[in-house]
Amino acid sequence: MFAFLESLSLMAALGIFALCALVIGTVGTWLTGIVDRLADRTGLGEAIAGSVMLGAATSLSGIMVSVAAAARGQPELAMSNALGGIAVQTAFLALADITYRRANLEHAAPSIGNLMQSTLLICLLAMLLIGAWTPPFTVLGIHPVTVLMFVGYGYGLLKVRDAQNDPMWRPKRTRETFEDTPEEHQDKRSLMMLWGQFLGLAVLLGLTGLVLERVASVIAQESGLSATAVGALLTAIATSLPELVTSIAAVRRGALTLAVGGIIGGNAFDTLFAAASDVAYRDGSIYHVMSNQVMLWIAITILMTGVLLMGLIRRERQNWGGIGFESVAVLALYGLGALLTLLG
Repeated sequence: MFAFLESLSLMAALGIFALCALVIGTVGTWLTGIVDRLADRTGLGEAIAGSVMLGAATSLSGIMVSVAAAARGQPELAMSNALGGIAVQTAFLALADITYRRANLEHAAPSIGNLMQSTLLICLLAMLLIGAWTPPFTVLGIHPVTVLMFVGYGYGLLKVRDAQNDPMWRPKRTRETFEDTPEEHQDKRSLMMLWGQFLGLAVLLGLTGLVLERVASVIAQESGLSATAVGALLTAIATSLPELVTSIAAVRRGALTLAVGGIIGGNAFDTLFAAASDVAYRDGSIYHVMSNQVMLWIAITILMTGVLLMGLIRRERQNWGGIGFESVAVLALYGLGALLTLLG
């Protein structure tokens, strides 16, 4: 099957790329409702369910693209897909903010878990830069920063849980604040059935990601675009469609904390794309073959996350035509990153 994909023409590859994007977007819509119910039925809450369950599941197609590309000796595609995905997903949160007209989304869905996830994301992104500037030492082809990223992510999740279970401060409640409280659903599906559907849809996303990676390689070769442009602006957007669909669907369902947590938590999880790619890459440390354009996307994502964090803390009710200043800034920063990538 994969050999067939590699022999496709540019037009055929673009057609399959669009089909994969449609599958990913559709499955992402279904996942939102299932995770919302699991959050209530298991008592996890929308912030944790959004960051861990929804964030990880909707990221499966993206991680398959990065790992498969790294294993095939395409580190530029692997890293640009991972980092471009984080950037575009942050931009998607700004789009979700536009769809919620009652107040700024960051004001309506306060959560210490989302604040903690944002700081965790910044720390993990900074570790990628540290990996690039440390000696190219590896053990079994794996750079020490890769191990530290997995450990740091796990430790960070424990701190997020502790902060939510025993918060040292609470956000100010207003008329526009949306409480994250379990809802009574009429859904008669058993908990086991919900978990089965969740896992089945997650596997489908992963398989779609494998197809997408091969098609993206064909597009890069046939179109003349750089691997970074294809990874950051094509595969990253396509594999991130579940985040766009699920965040907007969650907003419409009234699951505002789930919408924000799914994006921010998914972004923190997506930094592990780079770590997993280093494991799959067999020609040394993947951090030491990153181009300046990949470094640019690390800087862009750190800046976008910092701006978003300011918005989550400030919690303005209304601004900039009904959306927060952070949403305007995030969209502008993503546009700048895309422009610099195409010009480069």
